[in-house]
Amino acid sequence: MIGLKKNVMSLKKDKKDGVKKKKVKSAVLRVRKDMKELDDRWEIKHPDINDLLHFKVTIVPEVGIWKGVAHKFDINIPNEYPIKPPTCTCETKIWHPNIDLQGHVCLNILRSDWKPVLTLNHVIIGLNFLFLEPNSSDPLNKEAALQMSKQYAKFEKKAKDWSRGRYNSYYY
Repeated sequence: MIGLKKNVMSLKKDKKDGVKKKKVKSAVLRVRKDMKELDDRWEIKHPDINDLLHFKVTIVPEVGIWKGVAHKFDINIPNEYPIKPPTCTCETKIWHPNIDLQGHVCLNILRSDWKPVLTLNHVIIGLNFLFLEPNSSDPLNKEAALQMSKQYAKFEKKAKDWSRGRYNSYYY
């Protein structure tokens, strides 16, 4: 994270000896600010240190069905951020009503409830909240939602099994 902060701060070049300053997108400026405010419990990695608009975050829930299991998300920030929300994809295979089998995430603040005042910390907290309070009434994975609402014990077992990489015995 230290290298990232150093690189983030050095994106602008001095206008000495004919070297022009790089024009910094407003989305990058906002992401710089948001990154400084992120909670330390999230593991953030930039696949390309020069691309602040794309990063990976690892969330390890502290309680609930998915407790102690690392879940990796791919976060892409549009150039129109914060006017438009980031897109988030779960890279960890998971049995969850709000995350489909392709990793698409159903989180209200990434859709209709997005407001420019929200930050990346809000987004990551929202992702973490999905592990604490999955919402079967607004599902992406309708089968998981139905199982959660009608057969909770089976849902919980399947979710725990998938969290431990045991999904071969399930049909999907």
